[in-house]
Amino acid sequence: MPESQFLDEVVITVRSGKGGNGMVHFRRELYVPRGGPDGGDGGRGGSVILKVDPSMRTLHTFRFKKKFLAADGKPGGPSQRSGKGAEDLILKVPPGTLIYNADTSEIIGDLTEAGQILQVAKGGRGGRGNQHFANSRNQAPRIAEKGEPSEENVLRLELKLIADVAIVGVPNAGKSTLLAALTRAMPKIANYPFTTLQPNLGVAALDGETSLVLADIPGLIEGAHAGKGLGHDFLRHIQRTRVLIHLLDGLSEDPLADFAQINSELALFDPHLAAKPQIVALNKMDLPDVQERWPQIEKALKKEGYSAMAISAATGKDVRALLASAARELAALPEQTKVEELPVYRPEADPREFHVERDGADWRLRGASLERAAAMTYWEHDQSVRRFQRMLQHLGVDVALREAGVKAGDTVKIGEYELEWQE
Repeated sequence: MPESQFLDEVVITVRSGKGGNGMVHFRRELYVPRGGPDGGDGGRGGSVILKVDPSMRTLHTFRFKKKFLAADGKPGGPSQRSGKGAEDLILKVPPGTLIYNADTSEIIGDLTEAGQILQVAKGGRGGRGNQHFANSRNQAPRIAEKGEPSEENVLRLELKLIADVAIVGVPNAGKSTLLAALTRAMPKIANYPFTTLQPNLGVAALDGETSLVLADIPGLIEGAHAGKGLGHDFLRHIQRTRVLIHLLDGLSEDPLADFAQINSELALFDPHLAAKPQIVALNKMDLPDVQERWPQIEKALKKEGYSAMAISAATGKDVRALLASAARELAALPEQTKVEELPVYRPEADPREFHVERDGADWRLRGASLERAAAMTYWEHDQSVRRFQRMLQHLGVDVALREAGVKAGDTVKIGEYELEWQE
């Protein structure tokens, strides 16, 4: 995958479609002088849905386009014809995508399984036509509803790669070379630090029945847990992996110090990372200097309780044995419970709740239900306006305004609408 296309964090805006307006209409036919109300309902607006596509590995599809709008529902027609509902807008994301409210940082969902979906903006329902408002006292209602307003949210998408095994180590330890040797991944490889500026994924087949997904995590440096370099960006990709291959640079001045430093960075970023099983491997055993150092390094690691291996990623020496060891560690771990959806608990908002505020010389009413009802009212029809007024009385809005000091002639704002207060 070209480096320019890798993207693991992005902020996007999503907006659902508004519902189609219900219609005020009466049946008009020859020889039917008093046809009843037959205004149709508006169609549902499209929702915005995120769906996991297992073929995707990055969020690069969101690099240039950051705003996504679903279509509106169609208005209702005469003869009780309902407007057509809009199709949902489906945005594909890679497995391992976390979704946050960009304004509050509240987590909304965690998409990990192929085909898993999450609705992030609900389409507005269609307004009801006047056919629904006829009764014995009002057989010719000039009242209908406009479509429910759209819903807009600003989201932060964050990708955490999903791999069985992560290859970690200091810069230039040979992680990309090892990944290339084990899989068909083609990471950029060269002999200088910080070659890899993005995580790489590859699938390694151990035999006809066993395959592992490996992630080459860019080299970690001192202070990575605090965000130094690209620390946070890289470390979060290790959180979902179950086993770590800790690759040591055989040509480093002090491979054991490197080993201790990387483990400290992992533990400081997330204590759970330090508890993950580690397979330690000294790389570059094709070089005589490294071969001479190996017995001393192996002895020191064994003293610390680690079983170490010596490999050469460049020549392929013992890399299959390293892969087999990782597979055994993975098989020994308890089976993971499949999580279909991350539970998010939120207090239920009271639909009757509203607030009265001063807006300069005017008054403003705030409340989700109030503002939605105002947007769905046909202000040009007296019966629709009276219905809205009855709703205000039912909620106690008139009492709250009087207690706040409203006077006849004052302007009361609800959403984008301005009303004149009359006793």
